[in-house]
Amino acid sequence: MKRQTVWLLTMLSLMIVLSVYYIFSPDGSEVAFIDDDNVPLDEETSSEGTEADIEDMNQVHHDELFTSIRLELQNERSMKKESLQDVVASASASAEEKNEARNDMQLIDQIASKESIVQDQILAVIDDYEDVLVRYDGGESSDKEKIHVHVKVDELSSEEAVNIMQMVKDEFGEVPVDVNYQSTGN
Repeated sequence: MKRQTVWLLTMLSLMIVLSVYYIFSPDGSEVAFIDDDNVPLDEETSSEGTEADIEDMNQVHHDELFTSIRLELQNERSMKKESLQDVVASASASAEEKNEARNDMQLIDQIASKESIVQDQILAVIDDYEDVLVRYDGGESSDKEKIHVHVKVDELSSEEAVNIMQMVKDEFGEVPVDVNYQSTGN
């Protein structure tokens, strides 16, 4: 049952991403890729579409970006938890390996819960934010931990950024925090 859920989430997230690209490609067969500066990467593609097409695609890209990242992150964590559950259920795994797998599954759940709590807190404090995405990046070791906070708003003051950083530190502890914002495109 859990493998079917992971498979379904994978296919759903892939379908969403591909739908956005194919719906807004100029002739339905070519895809325009947009980088962080919202500039088409391929000059040939940019000359084929109109500015209105590119703006529409950028708006959908911005509207769906946080949702796509959330789905991808959830899918990645589900697959990781499934592999850990396989270790726990394995007859060949040692008791130590099984305990470590259980602890890793709990850690994944704790991180997801903390991310959700911080997102909800930020949205509750400031009504102007259209969306907030909080992502934990564990890096290769605990000394490379970092929390990324992306806020969807036209402007983010330094005072707001400091408040967000404090909310993250209250929940996650003393971990480096990266706060940035994405314009709403209005």
